[in-house]
Amino acid sequence: MVSEIYSRIGLPASFIKISLDFTKIYLYIVTMLINKAYNFRLYPSNKQIELLAQHFGSCRFVYNYFLRKRIDFYAENKGKDKQGLTYYDTAIMLTKLKRQPEYIWLNGVNSQSLQQSLRRLDVAYNNFFNKRADFPNFKKKHNKQSFLVPQKFNIDFKGRLLHIPKFEPIKIVLYRKVEGIIKSINISKTPSGKYFASVFCEIEKTVKPKKKGNQIGIDLGLKSFLVASNGERVDAPKYLRKSEDKLIRLQRLLSRKVKGSNRRNKARIKVACIYDKISNQRKDFLHKLSHRLVSENQAIFAEDLYVKGMMTNHHLAKGISDSGWSEFVRQLEYKSEWNGVYFRQIDRFFPSSKRCFSCGWINEALTLKDREWVCQCGQIVDRDYNAAQNILLFGQRMVGKELAEPKRSGRGGAVMPLVELRSPIQSLIG
Repeated sequence: MVSEIYSRIGLPASFIKISLDFTKIYLYIVTMLINKAYNFRLYPSNKQIELLAQHFGSCRFVYNYFLRKRIDFYAENKGKDKQGLTYYDTAIMLTKLKRQPEYIWLNGVNSQSLQQSLRRLDVAYNNFFNKRADFPNFKKKHNKQSFLVPQKFNIDFKGRLLHIPKFEPIKIVLYRKVEGIIKSINISKTPSGKYFASVFCEIEKTVKPKKKGNQIGIDLGLKSFLVASNGERVDAPKYLRKSEDKLIRLQRLLSRKVKGSNRRNKARIKVACIYDKISNQRKDFLHKLSHRLVSENQAIFAEDLYVKGMMTNHHLAKGISDSGWSEFVRQLEYKSEWNGVYFRQIDRFFPSSKRCFSCGWINEALTLKDREWVCQCGQIVDRDYNAAQNILLFGQRMVGKELAEPKRSGRGGAVMPLVELRSPIQSLIG
């Protein structure tokens, strides 16, 4: 019964403490396990850079080699009982491959990192078959490179050094304290030539639903990145647009360089640095805004946008990708979960922009270029603010429906209405 109530209202918790007060059920979130990663900059020596390049290249080779093996195996055995290779099949093949004289150089890198490349390939296949991603691509040398160290690592916080197998201690910039249990470390190199260590941790966190704060509905857009139901507007920063002129000039210079030359590589790094700056600016903006919204509000409602479908409009694709809506919603979701804030996305087919918030009339003739329109009730409707008000209203009703729907308790067929359930989000339904 409790697990069904918990799954129905969607509160983020691993363990729930219950106390009965005759007619009311109170829920208090006690603890939960969260996964968190800390990204630290690395400054390897020249010798370590060569060894890192060997690790990146070997892991990339193993990934591409066995991706080709899996593709060929399926082509040759299509329609048979065993049509594809599993992770365990490729792990056995990798052991045999390392014993061959022409591939003896694979023994110079951490064996567990090579096995993790096979794990990543298997995850990529599973994501493809479960329709969460496209078919896996072959990895390229000049894209982002990485390898995972699952065991036998250590971080010297006093000496600011990272210890991983096959390497001498690497200088690391520890700008903040690491919390929780360190589970693995991912070493990466960006296209601009910077090295990072992503420290993956498991943290036990105590979370209680917020008892104070506002309820807010947010509408995401291009002209204004965010319009809230309380009247707040956040302009779109448009970082890509601001750096576009400089990016065009550097890309033009890159196209004139001879392929394979040092000058072309230097020009490529300059272009990559601009993209790094744009990405960092966007992440900084999204993190600060999402943190503020979660800190100020008890409940947040947003629209479930179909970003992939909207990107097919080539007139808006660049602006949509520059906005980072999907990343912003992802940050809102996990930050709300960690801080006891109720977060919900309403149905994407709900006419939030077409419906007048005052009278409920739906303007079927509304087009994308209409930023304001006049309702039949005489109200002058601002498109974005009206959408945010409707999202808040529909979100509140959705919470009430979730809590009011009867659910069988399993005791002789008795029905207990969930409207009796009271939690810190009770203010949403009165």
